[in-house]
Amino acid sequence: MGTKSRIVLVLALVAVCAAAIWFMHTPPPPRDVAALTAEAKGYVKYLDLSDVQMKATETYLKQTVTEIEGNIQNKGDRPLHSVEIMCVFYDAYGQIVLRERVAIVKRSASPLKPGETRAFRLPFDNIPESWNNQMPSLVIAAITFA
Repeated sequence: MGTKSRIVLVLALVAVCAAAIWFMHTPPPPRDVAALTAEAKGYVKYLDLSDVQMKATETYLKQTVTEIEGNIQNKGDRPLHSVEIMCVFYDAYGQIVLRERVAIVKRSASPLKPGETRAFRLPFDNIPESWNNQMPSLVIAAITFA
């Protein structure tokens, strides 16, 4: 193998390694998330989040898990298959460090009936260290009617 062939081979290997590193460090595209429908926007006023608390617990692996617990009450007249909220965590400067959409009423459970209150628990183990350790903003992101 000649010198020219070796140089081409080394350059090709460097290009492949650079592409692999770039691919591994590029975040995945955001999943397609449906916006809150007009019908759901009108129903948000009938949902009440109460007794919302935040606590930190330590796992057996000495990892800290931040948990948000509370209750959701359906004060409207329609049963709900699912309710998702957007949890937005901030740093000390008010910059968003994590935005995560999670279900507090899950399709796999029975519908949340009118007048019913149900507890929820949201564990987070992926919050960046730059988080300000304050309660995140909780915003209703989706409602699916039964």
